[in-house]
Amino acid sequence: MDELEQRVVELETRVAFQEHALNEMSDALAGLRLQSAQHAELLRRSLDELKQARGGFFADPADEPPPPHY
Repeated sequence: MDELEQRVVELETRVAFQEHALNEMSDALAGLRLQSAQHAELLRRSLDELKQARGGFFADPADEPPPPHY
């Protein structure tokens, strides 16, 4: 019976270790998802700002008044 009890204790130890590792991975994944969402929002805002800044530099030529020599 001693060997069986030792095997059960070893299995319980392994399960406890795996549960701990799983909880750590779950927490890390949740953190990465939050960080990814923050980066996506930062990228979206950066692209919006870039589009606004480029608007003045690359205006549509049709919107420009004709040159004075016409």
